[in-house]
Amino acid sequence: MTGIRFLHVADLHLDSPFKGISAIPQNSWRDIRESTFQAFTNVIHYALDSKPDFILIVGDIYDGENRSLRAQHLFQKGMEALQTEGIPVFICYGNHDHLSGNWVRFQLPENVQVFGEDVETKTLEVNGKKVHITGFSYKERHIREAKHVYYPVADEQDFHVGMLHGSVEGNNEHDVYAPFRKNDLLSKQYDYWALGHIHKRQMLHDDPPIVYSGNTQSRHRKEKGMKGFYEVSLTKGQANLQFIPSSAFIYDEMEISCDEIIHANELIARIEEALITYSESYGNAIIELTLTNIGKDTEELLQSSTMEEWLSIIQESIRIENHFIIVQKLKFELPQEALNEATMIVQMIQEWNTSDWKHALKELYQHPKGSRYLDPIEKEFTEETLIEVEQLLTKVVAKRRE
Repeated sequence: MTGIRFLHVADLHLDSPFKGISAIPQNSWRDIRESTFQAFTNVIHYALDSKPDFILIVGDIYDGENRSLRAQHLFQKGMEALQTEGIPVFICYGNHDHLSGNWVRFQLPENVQVFGEDVETKTLEVNGKKVHITGFSYKERHIREAKHVYYPVADEQDFHVGMLHGSVEGNNEHDVYAPFRKNDLLSKQYDYWALGHIHKRQMLHDDPPIVYSGNTQSRHRKEKGMKGFYEVSLTKGQANLQFIPSSAFIYDEMEISCDEIIHANELIARIEEALITYSESYGNAIIELTLTNIGKDTEELLQSSTMEEWLSIIQESIRIENHFIIVQKLKFELPQEALNEATMIVQMIQEWNTSDWKHALKELYQHPKGSRYLDPIEKEFTEETLIEVEQLLTKVVAKRRE
């Protein structure tokens, strides 16, 4: 049976500011800030090579309601490139780039069709079959209304695809806009639901597919893993989805064992080797690195310098040719006995009597000038001091684990 093939793209967030890059070397900032543009360019290049029947872009093309001139110009150029190959594009705007923003207008080429603030259906013909695409753009940032109620029910003859930038009703992980329930969408009997707004790639239903493609580029450490979009091949009653990576780089976590590490050069070499291996397998990345299996010798080695100094020297040592890989954060997984130190100290102090307290604080209380400002060593004083000791030790252990 004749089918259709299209790309499902969402949440480009062009020109998005990045969070948590202060610990990253400044010479890498430009690559990071350019990454949403690079991811979009990767989408366009894939489309020009694969020549799908059409492309869906489901909201949040831009990161803000006042779209930057540069982001719009790049998007315009991408749409023009698609027009030269006769590839139609259907776009809707989401909560970030809603229609009430203030921006310099660009005239998009004729291959691009934009949904307005009201739910509407646009139709094209592919391989002799009609394809009905239904969607809407956000009039303003906060759309609380269940917009799916305005989507028409599909007939069985043609292909019907829904574009919806929104979230599942009752989802507490994200701001809930244009809320829906899965059964609400299933009741429309569409062949495919292309969703946007949620940046985590996920499939809410298999048959028919109800799918979040996720965003095309991670923008902070909470958006881990490869990002991209879907290439969808669709026939009546059957869908094949292929995930296509588009990330300029990914955020990820790594653990490296420090077993038998004694010297700094051994540690740095092991980290560099592991990161090179990772980069060869997965490409560009920003890494949160945790050092594990830390013995006594390694613990002494790590504590001989500050966390900031270790991070700096690691960042300098892994400038790998032709690869963008950065350790953004460094953590130590200390052995259990080290983590129990605070508890042991507190338990020991809890057993002190007045004589023990006087002995421990002897020099302080015998100071000729400072002693007059100190409270007598009584129960209330020892209880308050013990609380402060617990708080201080907790901070010290937490700092050592970062």
